[in-house]
Amino acid sequence: MSSLIITEELKQKAEYYYGDEKCQEKSKFLLQEVGLPRGLLPLKDIIECGYVEETGFVWLKQQKKIEHCFEKIGKLVSYAPEITAYVEKGKIRELTGVKTKELLIWITLTEISLDDPPTGKLVCKTPAGLYRTFPTSAFELEEDLNKKQED
Repeated sequence: MSSLIITEELKQKAEYYYGDEKCQEKSKFLLQEVGLPRGLLPLKDIIECGYVEETGFVWLKQQKKIEHCFEKIGKLVSYAPEITAYVEKGKIRELTGVKTKELLIWITLTEISLDDPPTGKLVCKTPAGLYRTFPTSAFELEEDLNKKQED
């Protein structure tokens, strides 16, 4: 697994932003563009985010590590101060900086994708190839779920 270091050279090829408000907006937009739930990365106090369209490489830097519980599935997820990944339609691969708690141990996630054919499930994979599936609705923002119910 290759974790890229965010260099000035990389930034020259990227579209990048500073500040929590702008980065929240851009990260949710990107998730939506690749067909993934916009609530998948519930980060706080984002300092910087970037996207290299040519390769799909994405990075997000937040002030400190956070933990978030996805209430609908009872899953605790830890997000490191720096998260990197490659995104493409329906998939996040080579993910770094995200772990989930299984029983009493933290397990690194390296890939999140929509199942094939799409049945409204997300598949979360570990470096060892283990995976679990969850309903995409567990990662949707409340506002998006409400909008879907209205439509």
